[in-house]
Amino acid sequence: MRERMSPRRLKLVLILAILGASALAMLAWTQVWVRAEVGLPDAGTQVLQIDGAIAAPALTALALSGFALAAALTIAGRLIRVVLGALEVLLGFSVFLAAYLAVEDPSQASAAAVTAATGVAGHESIQLSVLGTVVTAWPFVAMGAAVVMAATGVTVITTSARWPGPTRKYQGVRFEPVAAPDGSLKAAPVTVDVSTEPTPADSVGDWDDLSRGEDPTAR
Repeated sequence: MRERMSPRRLKLVLILAILGASALAMLAWTQVWVRAEVGLPDAGTQVLQIDGAIAAPALTALALSGFALAAALTIAGRLIRVVLGALEVLLGFSVFLAAYLAVEDPSQASAAAVTAATGVAGHESIQLSVLGTVVTAWPFVAMGAAVVMAATGVTVITTSARWPGPTRKYQGVRFEPVAAPDGSLKAAPVTVDVSTEPTPADSVGDWDDLSRGEDPTAR
């Protein structure tokens, strides 16, 4: 039977999944989503390259939010991890919706570029100006990234209790009576090493290991 993934590795994998999905959504946002052929006022035609910045302008903010959420997860406590997991699910849904709307109505997704090229505004006028559209693979890539984001958010919620917490180690000082040279008793400080059971380091240390070229999961 396959060995169950350790809490430390699980935390690292989920944070990396959020970063990867957010980066993929950001990459998709920079690419061409729709090629739209529009009729010009002089009876000519022009093919417009509609990228994600026009077709789904909110996508960049959603992807950046995913990066920030992954960073917050590295130091979050158990309750905050659940909240952040729910937010990641919401981000995934929002990214999927933005991409889906562009695929569902590519003419409307191209509206800003069509207006700039032809001077035509309004939903019906733009629909008449757009002679044909071709949707590329990039909005579907964004939708795939959205599914990963939402699935990772659900996994964060369901496994957050297994994640390792910070290691706490400290020294306590207490006073005990000791005999003085004259026979009297005096209170003297005695240092006591008080430690909790060490838990695996969190992902902040994992990033340091990765930057040095070390594998944090090998320990």
